[in-house]
Amino acid sequence: MADGHHFYTERAPQVVDGTRCYPDSLNMCIKGECRYVGCDRILGSEAIEDKCRVCGGDGNSCDTITGVFNKKLPKGAYEEVISIPKGAVHIKVSEDATSRNYLALKSAVGDNYFINGAWTIDWPRKFEVAGTVFYYERPNDKPETLKAVGPITEALVIMILLQEENLGIRYEYTIPVVRNNTNSSSTQFMWEYTSWTECSTTCAKGVSRSRAVCVRQDDQTTVKNSYCPRHLKPNDKLNHCNEQPCAPQWVLADWSECSRSCGGGTRSRSVLCIRKIDQTEQEILEDTECTTHKPKGKEDCNSDKCPPIWVTDEWSECTPKCGPGHRTRNVYCMSSDSRTYLEASHCEGRPKPPARLRCNLGRCPPPTWVTGDWGECSAKCGHGQQVRSVVCRTYTGNPSNKCNRINKPPDIQQCETSCDVEEKPDEECKDVNKVAYCPLVLKFKFCNRAYFRQMCCKTCSGVVHG
Repeated sequence: MADGHHFYTERAPQVVDGTRCYPDSLNMCIKGECRYVGCDRILGSEAIEDKCRVCGGDGNSCDTITGVFNKKLPKGAYEEVISIPKGAVHIKVSEDATSRNYLALKSAVGDNYFINGAWTIDWPRKFEVAGTVFYYERPNDKPETLKAVGPITEALVIMILLQEENLGIRYEYTIPVVRNNTNSSSTQFMWEYTSWTECSTTCAKGVSRSRAVCVRQDDQTTVKNSYCPRHLKPNDKLNHCNEQPCAPQWVLADWSECSRSCGGGTRSRSVLCIRKIDQTEQEILEDTECTTHKPKGKEDCNSDKCPPIWVTDEWSECTPKCGPGHRTRNVYCMSSDSRTYLEASHCEGRPKPPARLRCNLGRCPPPTWVTGDWGECSAKCGHGQQVRSVVCRTYTGNPSNKCNRINKPPDIQQCETSCDVEEKPDEECKDVNKVAYCPLVLKFKFCNRAYFRQMCCKTCSGVVHG
């Protein structure tokens, strides 16, 4: 039964002992009750953290930074409010009045937003960022707030997305400091940002930088970084500047290689009218967009006279086709561009390539007997002889005396010629006028011989037909 009431209520299921009552609290549940745990993590301890989040500390190891950001800014953009260094604790940022503006949280490096980034408004809730929990609150009738106990493990930047006039933003955070108690005086050293550097470029979206330096607080002098906690040093801040495109200008490529190594050649390059949009983007324009004189894209080169060199043809085939032989080639004196033939004297002093080279395609075949055609039979009628040429020659056709005589083919043979006489028509058979001995041929019976029968055809025909 509920105390002081006449009704019963059911409790939620009991959690395991030692479970934290809240995610960001050391207090834990014991037998269904939330019990206090000191910062020394002892149950029931009365140890508490000071404002520096030092357990049992005296609050002297940190400083609290407060301020109001009420700079007048243009609407419709994200603007930086304050950079909170690494290691800061007890962070609280709130608007002075209810407005249509939105607080945003991003990393100090790059444009990585954690809350309300990229023109997208998040619902109010808890955000785990930089090793701690940020509570983003946006009541209907109260100003926005951002809170975190810390410490944060990286530098963060509070931004504001302006939809209307900036009505003021209050910020507060605590940072650790190193104190040097010399001569009973307390000197504090803190990380602070320098002024913005000049823009890295005059156009096409350059970068301006603000560096974190160690500053002595009593006289605001910059000292060595070793005086400030090194692990709490925030990252440098970067800001884009001069974002307008650059004026068109000529962009020249490298020259190509000369078309000739000597004797006068040409080389070329591309010449483009370019406008740089940003550090990673550019566009090509018409040549008329560039107002200055266009640089040349072609020029002469290597005009020196070409020095002479030896130039060779391909090697000939090996001659002869077998046995020891040689190859030959022509060797010319020419200009080094191989365009002009010169007298050999121009190449004197330079080693001349050989024009003749020994070679051997293998053992040659032995000499062989070569025979001619058989001649006519020595007898016009009856038995006679025929002869032919039989010569020992090498495979190239030259005479040789190295053939085996045992294998020499015969150069003479017997032959026989038919003695049949073909009678000629009467109009063709007659004695040769110049021959006066036809009666004697008939008398001495020589008509059976072919020669006399031919010379004294008419005389001998009488004998045959008689």
